[in-house]
Amino acid sequence: MSQMVTDCHKRCRAALRAQLPAHHRITSPFLHAFIMSNVFFDITINDQPAGRVIFKLFDDVVPKTAKNFRELATGEHGFGYQGSSFHRIIPNFMLQGGDFTRGNGTGGKSIYGEKFADENFQLKHTKPGILSMANAGKNTNGSQFFITTVTTSWLDGAHVVFGEVVEGFDIVKKVESLGSASGTPKAKIVIAKSGTV
Repeated sequence: MSQMVTDCHKRCRAALRAQLPAHHRITSPFLHAFIMSNVFFDITINDQPAGRVIFKLFDDVVPKTAKNFRELATGEHGFGYQGSSFHRIIPNFMLQGGDFTRGNGTGGKSIYGEKFADENFQLKHTKPGILSMANAGKNTNGSQFFITTVTTSWLDGAHVVFGEVVEGFDIVKKVESLGSASGTPKAKIVIAKSGTV
Protein backbone atom coordinates (compact mmCIF):
# COMPACT_ATOMS: atom_id res chain seq x y z
CA MET A 1 0.00 0.00 0.00
CA SER A 2 2.76 2.47 0.94
CA GLN A 3 4.47 1.87 -2.43
CA MET A 4 1.20 2.60 -4.22
CA VAL A 5 0.84 5.87 -2.32
CA THR A 6 4.44 6.84 -3.13
CA ASP A 7 3.93 6.06 -6.82
CA CYS A 8 0.74 8.11 -6.80
CA HIS A 9 2.56 11.07 -5.25
CA LYS A 10 5.25 10.86 -7.94
CA ARG A 11 2.65 10.77 -10.73
CA CYS A 12 0.75 13.68 -9.18
CA ARG A 13 3.89 15.79 -8.91
CA ALA A 14 4.83 15.07 -12.52
CA ALA A 15 1.31 15.89 -13.71
CA LEU A 16 1.19 19.15 -11.78
CA ARG A 17 4.57 20.23 -13.11
CA ALA A 18 3.51 19.48 -16.68
CA GLN A 19 0.36 21.61 -16.34
CA LEU A 20 2.15 24.70 -15.04
CA PRO A 21 4.10 27.24 -17.10
CA ALA A 22 7.84 26.91 -16.51
CA HIS A 23 8.11 30.20 -14.61
CA HIS A 24 5.51 28.98 -12.08
CA ARG A 25 6.89 25.52 -11.47
CA ILE A 26 9.05 26.38 -8.48
CA THR A 27 7.04 29.18 -6.87
CA SER A 28 3.57 27.68 -7.24
CA PRO A 29 1.86 27.15 -3.85
CA PHE A 30 0.76 23.69 -5.10
CA LEU A 31 4.27 22.39 -5.43
CA HIS A 32 5.95 24.31 -2.65
CA ALA A 33 5.52 21.48 -0.12
CA PHE A 34 6.82 18.88 -2.58
CA ILE A 35 9.81 20.76 -3.98
CA MET A 36 11.24 22.81 -1.12
CA SER A 37 12.87 20.73 1.59
CA ASN A 38 13.05 21.74 5.23
CA VAL A 39 16.51 22.16 6.76
CA PHE A 40 17.78 20.44 9.91
CA PHE A 41 20.57 21.12 12.38
CA ASP A 42 21.74 18.41 14.78
CA ILE A 43 23.08 20.34 17.75
CA THR A 44 25.71 19.34 20.30
CA ILE A 45 26.44 21.05 23.61
CA ASN A 46 30.01 20.49 24.82
CA ASP A 47 30.27 17.60 22.34
CA GLN A 48 27.13 15.87 23.68
CA PRO A 49 24.08 15.43 21.40
CA ALA A 50 21.32 17.90 22.32
CA GLY A 51 18.75 17.24 19.60
CA ARG A 52 17.53 18.32 16.19
CA VAL A 53 16.10 21.67 15.10
CA ILE A 54 14.09 21.78 11.86
CA PHE A 55 13.44 24.94 9.86
CA LYS A 56 10.84 25.73 7.23
CA LEU A 57 12.19 28.23 4.68
CA PHE A 58 10.05 30.84 2.94
CA ASP A 59 11.14 30.14 -0.65
CA ASP A 60 8.00 31.75 -2.05
CA VAL A 61 8.90 35.18 -0.60
CA VAL A 62 12.72 35.15 -0.41
CA PRO A 63 13.92 32.38 -2.76
CA LYS A 64 17.51 33.61 -3.08
CA THR A 65 18.01 33.90 0.69
CA ALA A 66 16.37 30.52 1.32
CA LYS A 67 18.53 28.87 -1.35
CA ASN A 68 21.67 30.26 0.29
CA PHE A 69 20.75 28.84 3.70
CA ARG A 70 19.63 25.47 2.35
CA GLU A 71 22.75 24.93 0.25
CA LEU A 72 25.03 26.00 3.10
CA ALA A 73 23.22 23.42 5.22
CA THR A 74 23.83 20.65 2.67
CA GLY A 75 27.42 21.77 2.05
CA GLU A 76 27.02 21.11 -1.65
CA HIS A 77 29.42 23.94 -2.57
CA GLY A 78 32.23 22.47 -0.48
CA PHE A 79 31.61 24.72 2.52
CA GLY A 80 28.78 25.36 4.94
CA TYR A 81 27.30 25.14 8.39
CA GLN A 82 28.26 21.63 9.46
CA GLY A 83 30.85 21.80 12.24
CA SER A 84 30.33 25.51 12.90
CA SER A 85 29.22 27.00 16.20
CA PHE A 86 26.73 29.44 17.67
CA HIS A 87 29.13 32.22 18.62
CA ARG A 88 26.63 34.73 20.07
CA ILE A 89 23.73 33.82 22.37
CA ILE A 90 21.73 36.47 24.23
CA PRO A 91 18.88 35.25 26.47
CA ASN A 92 15.49 36.81 25.71
CA PHE A 93 16.74 37.85 22.30
CA MET A 94 18.39 35.39 19.89
CA LEU A 95 21.03 32.79 18.98
CA GLN A 96 23.49 33.71 16.22
CA GLY A 97 25.59 31.34 14.13
CA GLY A 98 26.78 30.65 10.62
CA ASP A 99 30.34 31.99 10.77
CA PHE A 100 32.06 28.86 9.50
CA THR A 101 35.25 30.64 8.40
CA ARG A 102 36.31 32.46 11.58
CA GLY A 103 33.84 31.34 14.22
CA ASN A 104 33.64 34.70 15.97
CA GLY A 105 31.07 36.69 14.01
CA THR A 106 33.50 38.40 11.63
CA GLY A 107 33.50 35.77 8.88
CA GLY A 108 31.35 33.52 6.75
CA LYS A 109 30.38 33.71 3.08
CA SER A 110 27.38 33.06 0.89
CA ILE A 111 26.96 30.67 -2.02
CA TYR A 112 26.87 33.76 -4.28
CA GLY A 113 30.21 35.18 -3.14
CA GLU A 114 31.26 36.88 0.06
CA LYS A 115 28.11 39.03 0.39
CA PHE A 116 24.74 39.46 -1.30
CA ALA A 117 22.02 42.11 -1.25
CA ASP A 118 18.95 42.24 0.97
CA GLU A 119 16.26 40.41 -1.00
CA ASN A 120 13.26 42.14 0.59
CA PHE A 121 11.75 42.90 3.98
CA GLN A 122 8.23 41.56 3.40
CA LEU A 123 8.40 39.12 6.33
CA LYS A 124 8.63 40.38 9.90
CA HIS A 125 10.13 39.31 13.22
CA THR A 126 6.70 38.58 14.70
CA LYS A 127 7.36 35.74 17.15
CA PRO A 128 9.95 33.47 18.74
CA GLY A 129 11.53 30.96 16.36
CA ILE A 130 11.98 33.34 13.43
CA LEU A 131 15.05 32.65 11.24
CA SER A 132 16.66 35.82 9.88
CA MET A 133 19.90 36.99 8.28
CA ALA A 134 22.55 38.58 10.47
CA ASN A 135 24.44 41.38 8.74
CA ALA A 136 26.86 44.25 9.17
CA GLY A 137 24.54 46.79 7.55
CA LYS A 138 22.59 47.15 4.33
CA ASN A 139 23.25 44.52 1.64
CA THR A 140 25.91 42.62 3.62
CA ASN A 141 24.31 39.16 3.86
CA GLY A 142 26.71 36.24 3.91
CA SER A 143 26.13 33.03 5.85
CA GLN A 144 25.44 34.31 9.36
CA PHE A 145 21.90 33.98 10.67
CA PHE A 146 20.00 34.25 13.93
CA ILE A 147 17.03 32.53 15.54
CA THR A 148 14.79 34.74 17.67
CA THR A 149 13.63 33.62 21.11
CA VAL A 150 11.19 36.54 21.51
CA THR A 151 9.37 38.92 19.18
CA THR A 152 11.98 41.34 17.79
CA SER A 153 9.96 43.84 15.77
CA TRP A 154 12.71 46.50 16.02
CA LEU A 155 14.71 44.40 13.53
CA ASP A 156 12.02 44.69 10.82
CA GLY A 157 13.33 46.41 7.72
CA ALA A 158 16.96 45.82 8.67
CA HIS A 159 17.28 42.01 8.59
CA VAL A 160 15.79 39.63 6.01
CA VAL A 161 13.44 37.04 7.53
CA PHE A 162 13.58 33.80 5.54
CA GLY A 163 12.32 30.95 7.74
CA GLU A 164 11.09 29.68 11.07
CA VAL A 165 11.63 26.82 13.50
CA VAL A 166 8.97 24.13 13.01
CA GLU A 167 10.46 21.43 15.27
CA GLY A 168 12.93 21.48 18.13
CA PHE A 169 12.18 24.86 19.67
CA ASP A 170 12.89 23.22 23.03
CA ILE A 171 16.47 22.75 21.79
CA VAL A 172 16.61 26.44 20.86
CA LYS A 173 15.49 27.32 24.40
CA LYS A 174 18.09 24.99 25.90
CA VAL A 175 20.81 26.70 23.88
CA GLU A 176 19.42 30.13 24.82
CA SER A 177 19.85 29.25 28.50
CA LEU A 178 23.60 28.91 27.86
CA GLY A 179 23.97 32.48 26.64
CA SER A 180 24.91 35.67 28.46
CA ALA A 181 24.16 39.39 28.39
CA SER A 182 27.42 39.94 26.49
CA GLY A 183 26.52 37.22 23.99
CA THR A 184 29.42 34.95 24.92
CA PRO A 185 28.17 31.34 25.20
CA LYS A 186 28.73 29.46 28.45
CA ALA A 187 29.25 26.22 26.51
CA LYS A 188 30.41 25.04 23.09
CA ILE A 189 27.29 24.89 20.89
CA VAL A 190 27.98 23.23 17.53
CA ILE A 191 25.98 22.32 14.44
CA ALA A 192 27.32 18.77 14.32
CA LYS A 193 25.33 17.86 11.22
CA SER A 194 23.11 19.78 8.83
CA GLY A 195 21.11 19.05 5.72
CA THR A 196 17.60 18.72 4.35
CA VAL A 197 14.62 16.61 5.40
